[in-house]
Amino acid sequence: MAPVFSGDDRIGLRRFTLVPGSDFGADALTAIEDAGARTVPWAEALRRPYDLIVAASPKGDLHLLTGPLALLPHGAGFNKSLAGEGSADAASGLDPAWLLHGGRPLADLHGLAHPGQIARLAAGSPAAAGRAAVIGDPVLDRMLASLPRRDAYRTALGTGGRRLIALTSTWGPESLLARRPGLPAELAAHLDCDAYQLALILHPNEHSRTGAYDLRQALAPALASGMLLPRPYQEWASVLVAADGVITDHGSTALYAAALGTPVAAACDGGSELIPGSPMAGLLSRVAALETPDGLEPALAATTPQAIHSLAAPAFAERGRSLERLRTGLYALLGIAPPGAPISALPLPSPAPAHHTPAAFAVRTEVDGDEVRVERRPAHTELPAHHLAVEPDRATVAQAQSAALLFRRHARPGRTSAPHSVSWTAGGWTAHALAGHPGRRTAAAGLSASRWLLRRAQMPLLTVCIDGSPDGWAVVRTDPAAVLSGVHAWLHDNPCPGAPVTLRCRVAGRTYRAHLAPATDADAAYEL
Repeated sequence: MAPVFSGDDRIGLRRFTLVPGSDFGADALTAIEDAGARTVPWAEALRRPYDLIVAASPKGDLHLLTGPLALLPHGAGFNKSLAGEGSADAASGLDPAWLLHGGRPLADLHGLAHPGQIARLAAGSPAAAGRAAVIGDPVLDRMLASLPRRDAYRTALGTGGRRLIALTSTWGPESLLARRPGLPAELAAHLDCDAYQLALILHPNEHSRTGAYDLRQALAPALASGMLLPRPYQEWASVLVAADGVITDHGSTALYAAALGTPVAAACDGGSELIPGSPMAGLLSRVAALETPDGLEPALAATTPQAIHSLAAPAFAERGRSLERLRTGLYALLGIAPPGAPISALPLPSPAPAHHTPAAFAVRTEVDGDEVRVERRPAHTELPAHHLAVEPDRATVAQAQSAALLFRRHARPGRTSAPHSVSWTAGGWTAHALAGHPGRRTAAAGLSASRWLLRRAQMPLLTVCIDGSPDGWAVVRTDPAAVLSGVHAWLHDNPCPGAPVTLRCRVAGRTYRAHLAPATDADAAYEL
């Protein structure tokens, strides 16, 4: 809504308040304050009239406020009914129990995203439907405006050449997180870390109900495996734009994904909460169900891109025009002419970088001459593995003691500027790592993002230079630790290599060349 009034000096103070009665209000107020907006207590909000009131839900004592009311939807499609609230089998945004007060429509303008929603509203309340107008969906328009930034979002998330799979969960007893709470961890433990990146998009109510601490505890295995948990305001939408596939429940987030043309599969069916005939009911009836992690790609591929787009059609109209139509409606309530300048949706901000990468990997390898195939999964996977590769500064002691490959990544710019410091050399750290973990066979230290010093017991020091994998006009780079696992496996089978030698490491279907050569004194003396 905010861009509708941007730059208009006729619009004075904008204040936000929380209607009493919500169990999830605290985080909403925090988000408003984080945006720099001013809030007022409900009791204070009731003391004066307003030129315009805008609400995202009809629930609560909105009728106590004085001024013309515009009711805007949150979410898409009106797909969900809640037991014990309002009318049976009616979404709150289309329910006469909430939209009428004293038999009269509560809102002066009820903005909806599609003509079919007005038809649904008219079936239950012709009076409320008389105040409704199709404005489109500003959230979808913002996502569509963000599509040119998709690569930038993926760069920010560290996705690289991997497929980003977003799990989306609404709130309540029929949500993905309630029905299949172990699914994020199951996928994280099963999928190749170098082929897939996972994200879990949760409804804001779930963030508010559970709290950040309990969420981190409940999702600890998946988060430790590198799963993203985007914030519930704006960032979730950036991640959805960046995603290659979506696993959903009956929450409306999947409709946005479908409107973007992103493949969708179902994790659960919504149970009694899903309203028959709603857009999400139509989508869930057409997409494939994900039963096991092995079925991920077949489930996502089961519906064509054209069909995915069509499944979102009943939820969204007036694409690209929502802010223009919303501005027209709101200024009509204000009784003044809207500005003449055109208005368009702003792209979403880039998501925060991924906070965590696994510190230990269970690695499966297959050596065939100078080619090595590598698959990595989190260390706790139950799938068989050739060796454990560990970043000892971040892993547990038990993991480091069990590892065959120990590695230390190249330090990022901006390391300590303290006047007194002690730094390992690459040769010193690799020697210390093997000496401190008897029985470990290989240690490697990053000299740069693509150049490593590698020490193996009873072998001369080697440097490993890793090339990117060409992909048309682009170059894809994988986690160099995956290639190091390939080198480690090859050296296990070839204990007396005739360096220099070049290996072809196959990681997530791409080939990365690793050039092994004798290390120089300068390489060994490089300060980490």
